[in-house]
Amino acid sequence: MRDRGSVIDFTQVLSAMVIAIAAILPLVFFSGTLNALSPGYEFSGFYDEVRQLLSLNQGISQDAPRAEQVSGSSPEDSADKPDVPRAVKNWPQENLNLGQVSGVSVNSALQPVIFHRGDRIWDKDTFNATYHYQQAYKGPIKNHTVLTLDPQNGKVLRKWGANLFYMPHGLTVDRHDNLWVTDVGLHQAFKFKPDEPLPTLTFGEPFIPGSDPGHLCMPTSIAVATTGEIFLADGYCNSRILKFNAAGGLLAIIPTPPEFLYLQVPHALALIESMDRLCIADRENSRVTCPRAGLYAIQGRKEHALTIQQPDMGRVFGVAAKGKLVYAVNGPTSSLLPVQGLTIDPQTESVIDHWAPEEGFGNPHSIAVCPNGSALYVAEIGPNRIWKFELVPPKK
Repeated sequence: MRDRGSVIDFTQVLSAMVIAIAAILPLVFFSGTLNALSPGYEFSGFYDEVRQLLSLNQGISQDAPRAEQVSGSSPEDSADKPDVPRAVKNWPQENLNLGQVSGVSVNSALQPVIFHRGDRIWDKDTFNATYHYQQAYKGPIKNHTVLTLDPQNGKVLRKWGANLFYMPHGLTVDRHDNLWVTDVGLHQAFKFKPDEPLPTLTFGEPFIPGSDPGHLCMPTSIAVATTGEIFLADGYCNSRILKFNAAGGLLAIIPTPPEFLYLQVPHALALIESMDRLCIADRENSRVTCPRAGLYAIQGRKEHALTIQQPDMGRVFGVAAKGKLVYAVNGPTSSLLPVQGLTIDPQTESVIDHWAPEEGFGNPHSIAVCPNGSALYVAEIGPNRIWKFELVPPKK
């Protein structure tokens, strides 16, 4: 028969072991995160301190299961995993002589359409302290700024947009192949119908930044619902989303008090209509946030914004949606964080995959996904290029 003292000692030992394991597991997880970063990164004193703590538990750290094992996944689970982006080598097959590629979208023929800046470069002298464009005297860009590419080889099929734009930014092709663009130099956004040289809708006044409903200030991106509603990210200065009807009439401003949704440079937009969500690349908040889009009414309840924010996300520049998944790209943030693509599940508010080409990204700016879910395209503004990624099933 055990005496009471022995039982108490055993319980105390067991409790201590549980506490120790609970303290060590987060460090093991963080060790995996640190080791995943590129080897050239420098670490601050904080990260060095974490490494010292981990060195005290080398046995556990070395034997720790991989992230996919921790999550309980196995090769048999791969059928339930999302397709994996795989860079297409030697695409495009010719030098396109691009300027900074600020926007990319995909038309109904599954052809990528890109928006580039020709000879214009956005630098510290492009805008003054009141957001006025300082290079209007140069006139509009003489090059064709909108190029439609062959999805097989990347060759230019059509080009358009010469002598129209000053500082291109966002580009969206809707399901009717209307072209929606934003120009941060003009402080305007436009809708162009296919093969028509003049816009059928114009938002903002040329070269006049402002924060009232009739003015924009460096607008960044547009998303268009199948029902015709227009969502315009306005943008660098105002950090708001303007929602319009199909005729361009203002319906709402997001966020609207008492809604609390602090945005800091909403840089890109993507709609998930089946979930009634507008996903926003909230760049300077280093996150993707998906408030309700308000495309249909939900009686009796309010739903908070779905927010995806993890330590390795960095500044999110671009988002695109297919099904109920969001694909995103970040940009240079710090030496601690890799520049990469992210596959996001908004419903679980989590990043479920990270990806990049073997050569690595430089400065991704925009991302688009094919309507049939076969490929992704990523535009960069340094080096100035366009990437194609095939979406392939995960390996078993």
